Amino acid sequence: MNIPAGAPADDATAGFGPLLNRLRTRAGLSQEALAHRAGVSVRALADMERGRTRGPQRQTVAALVAALSPDATDAEALERAATLGRPRPRTPVPATPAGLALPRDVRDFTAREAELVRLRAVALAAGPAHPVAVLVTGQPGLGKTAFVVRGAHDLAGRFPDGAFAVDLRGTRTDPAEPHDVMRRLLRALGVEESAVPHDRESRATLFQTTVAERRMLIVLDNAADETQVRPLLPVSGPALTLVTSRCALAGIEGAHRIALDVLRREESIALLGRAIGAERVAAEPQAARDLTDLCGQLPLALRIAAQRLAARPGERLGRLVSQLEQEESRLDALRAGDLEVRAAFALSYRQLTPDAQRILRRATLADGVDFSPQTASLLAGCTLRTARLLAESLADRGLLQPDPAVERYRFHDLLRLFAAEQLTEDEPVEMSAAREHAALWTLARARAAALHYDGERAPDGDPHPPTAPRNADEARDWLEAERAQWTGALRQALADGHHREVLDTVEAMYWFSDRTQHWEQWAEVFRCSVAAARALGSRRDEAVHLNYLAWSCNLCVHDYVAGLAAAREALAAARAAGDLLQAGWAFGYGAGALHHLGRAEEALAWLKDSADCHRESPAPQSRPAELSTLNALGAHLRSMGRPEEALAIHRESERLCDTGLSGQPEAIVTLYRVHTRYHLGLDHRALHRWERAEQLLRRALEGFEAAHVAAWSEQARLDLAVVLRRLGRTAEARTALEAARRGLTRQNHPRLREADEELAALTDA
Repeated sequence: MNIPAGAPADDATAGFGPLLNRLRTRAGLSQEALAHRAGVSVRALADMERGRTRGPQRQTVAALVAALSPDATDAEALERAATLGRPRPRTPVPATPAGLALPRDVRDFTAREAELVRLRAVALAAGPAHPVAVLVTGQPGLGKTAFVVRGAHDLAGRFPDGAFAVDLRGTRTDPAEPHDVMRRLLRALGVEESAVPHDRESRATLFQTTVAERRMLIVLDNAADETQVRPLLPVSGPALTLVTSRCALAGIEGAHRIALDVLRREESIALLGRAIGAERVAAEPQAARDLTDLCGQLPLALRIAAQRLAARPGERLGRLVSQLEQEESRLDALRAGDLEVRAAFALSYRQLTPDAQRILRRATLADGVDFSPQTASLLAGCTLRTARLLAESLADRGLLQPDPAVERYRFHDLLRLFAAEQLTEDEPVEMSAAREHAALWTLARARAAALHYDGERAPDGDPHPPTAPRNADEARDWLEAERAQWTGALRQALADGHHREVLDTVEAMYWFSDRTQHWEQWAEVFRCSVAAARALGSRRDEAVHLNYLAWSCNLCVHDYVAGLAAAREALAAARAAGDLLQAGWAFGYGAGALHHLGRAEEALAWLKDSADCHRESPAPQSRPAELSTLNALGAHLRSMGRPEEALAIHRESERLCDTGLSGQPEAIVTLYRVHTRYHLGLDHRALHRWERAEQLLRRALEGFEAAHVAAWSEQARLDLAVVLRRLGRTAEARTALEAARRGLTRQNHPRLREADEELAALTDA
């Protein structure tokens, strides 16, 4: 029925529902339109008009009046009707009963600005009929509760029907039952105890219908899992629910997610300053930086450290830093009153299955910053499938950090210390056996993978063929990803007395190491193999691996004093073994070290001795060795200002590539040709024959890139760029220089400074 504008509405005694219906009709609004304007759900509005809800809350009535814009008389009648329809409680019900009030906001809460902005945006964008759930997740100690409490206090004013917080006790042995949480929330919303149903279905129905009518905010803190949270999420109405959990709660659909991470260092220092005073932080800036690093930028650890310092205003930050630097007692130091990092981790650890606990403990035995499921399975003594499932479960619980791109996991530093403590306490004997088993398995795979680059020996002997690398590219990927693991396995096998396994593994890596000269770890690898050779009493093996060590000192870590020392030892061992081939290599590597030490004439003499040894040696490997020596000899002559002699030497190398390498694998011959072409290009550059130099250097660069030899390709790119600048091709030169600089930076290469100087010269030109 249409009511003319200005006609008086029925008296309030007619009831709230009929009066609301008439005012809505007079305003020409549908239920949907009014619900949208007032910020209530359509279902709640329909219940009011039907009389199912006779006395809505004052905030709801105020929202309806604002949306309808009635005159003062009608507005007063609507409010009076609502008042008459509200039940009179026997005792006053507080807006937020004891135990459900929002916790106290932390005064010195710091950082998380971007996440708070996102939380506000989600809350403000919510529609009246669609409840919003926000899941705040992450590892123990990230300050999830503090973050949600800060957000809830900021938003509470937008929820006139109340803001409530419930601890779900998800990390305890007695987590809260959803059925009981519903009862507590219903009581907080004014429902009499006698009106709360006992059976689960009826209670859940009442909970959902009651919450659907309220603009309320609910904090569900410390949730255990999806089954605990799901029944407590409103299905309709304007409520906002904020959930915190150490678990990912991946099974909750349609929720907004905020995954917290550790703080940035500057944020951690700001938190420290707010807690103990900016002047104390400013007085010891380096100690403040070290302190936050030792706390792993974890808010709980930072808070504990700050509380300790705040309780001792005269104590210097450096004193606490010195305590935290001791790994074995770091977790002992991260304790202040009843706040303790170890206890926070223990809550999660105790909830794990025995198998998951074992994986977490034994993963601390892995080398490097991260580990693969394969490594975890070896250390834990379980199948690969089990290790994958458990690692994912631990990541979902916030106890491991998954790599976003590949199947690898890492610990937070403090969590690693905690898990290592559990290993020492629970499995002191099993640790050694687990290490040894994993080391020998890893070395066997590393040997087989490296042999993909040998060209002569088949890559057999892998301990698990179904998962073994199938080609050179996959082998390189595995050797790169597991570099820390197989290097650690070499150390472990050496310590356990498996000297032959160490030598065999390193020997298999000969050609692979040549393609990855930018890896500084080769010096450590060859020190292990030298120690193994000496333990076995083999002077020839000692000479071989001392030569490898000299090579790595010269080309990988650029420690030429150590390179010369290793070459001298290699020469002595080779002479003792009567091995001309190894003597030739020792002379060659010694010459390389002498060259870089500025002892040019000595280097020249050593190179000539090297060439003589290789010519006299009957070993089939002496021809490639002679070729390497000739290339080095030519390079040395060029550096001495004798490029014509260098060019003649490298042309001899070119002939040797064509005629003297029969029987060598084609991939190896190709790589020698590329190296020789590179030296020829440098010779022509030294002779200012720019066009010919460009042709040769470009072909050399293509060859190095095709062979994936980054250590040489970036140098060749730099040399090509220099030639392009001389040819006046500025744009091409700049592009090549910038690319070379990026590559040399990744390798921490000593020629990086040269690239910077060339770029500066190009800019100044």
